[in-house]
Amino acid sequence: MTQVDNVKARILIIEDDKILNKQLRVLLDGAGFEVTQSYDGDAGLLTAVSDQFDLILLDVALPGIDGYNVLKVLRQSRETPVIMLTAHGAEEERIIGLRNGADDYLSKPFNLTELLLRIEAILRRSLRQTKPEVSVSHMNRSGLQLDKTTQEVYFDGKKITFTPLQFKLLWILMQHPSQTLSKPQLYRLVLERDFSRYDRSLDMHMSRVRRKLVAAGMPADRLQTVHGTGYILL
Repeated sequence: MTQVDNVKARILIIEDDKILNKQLRVLLDGAGFEVTQSYDGDAGLLTAVSDQFDLILLDVALPGIDGYNVLKVLRQSRETPVIMLTAHGAEEERIIGLRNGADDYLSKPFNLTELLLRIEAILRRSLRQTKPEVSVSHMNRSGLQLDKTTQEVYFDGKKITFTPLQFKLLWILMQHPSQTLSKPQLYRLVLERDFSRYDRSLDMHMSRVRRKLVAAGMPADRLQTVHGTGYILL
């Protein structure tokens, strides 16, 4: 088992074939890894960007967002090692995956022992170069300061009062600076429910967050609406 300071390496499986997904989980559990499972592209991407993993097994043909686009978006904010899995052995698809930032590529059906050896080889390299993730309780970016423990927000030293939900929304935006977060992502992460185009709750909370920040002196264009997509904090 590959560990960092005796902490289990964490692996995310994004695979819509439930039988294969279960087989992979059993294999990785038995090898001593901590495993999280996902069964479609949208949910898998959300999990991948909202948590920290040491490696991701990513199927190409997924419901919702396909594996290539999951990888493209993931690489905007994460360098997590990715092994792509596909039912197709075409050279062109392998090249696309590697060009988009995949670390390795296996065509189905593959040997589970070979997969395990490839996982361990990648983790030995990546974990040797990185330190364990430290739980972050403070963030400071261009005058905007957040304290997760006390849920306090300051801009240029001026305290701003937020509700717990407003703080959570701002915290998640701060975790992904200069990255557009879609409304479905924010609904799941902040409101903890699925997105509905007729539900204006997120827009209302975002409007209040922006109003309070601007009133404290933050330039209005730092928190932007990306029309038809979501929001971005610069």
